[in-house]
Amino acid sequence: MFFIMGVSQKQKKLEFNQMSLCTCCDRYGQIEIMMTYSYLMLFFIPVFKWCKRYYAVMKCCQSSVEIDPKIGREIETGERNELDIEYLRKMCHKSSNRICGHCGARLEAEFDYCPKCGSPTS
Repeated sequence: MFFIMGVSQKQKKLEFNQMSLCTCCDRYGQIEIMMTYSYLMLFFIPVFKWCKRYYAVMKCCQSSVEIDPKIGREIETGERNELDIEYLRKMCHKSSNRICGHCGARLEAEFDYCPKCGSPTS
């Protein structure tokens, strides 16, 4: 007799719907909650999950931050339907990330010209 088993990782988008102003790109966008985990499968059926982590991701610029596992579990079970603004402030720092006014590309603080379209940044 033989067993078919393995260990793998997976990412899952949780049911969550919240709109907010992004602290990175100053655009209004949707927040997605993603859960990543490792699992053991036996005969191609997942039987045990561990190492769950939860992330808040802004759809407008894909900036993300890890959120507290307790809050993540509440979102996963449907007990919580809103994320506190404190997590959105942790996503990025405005001083180091700028957006080109012509094409929307990300710019570093020291750039005088956009590397994508070549227009001046000031």
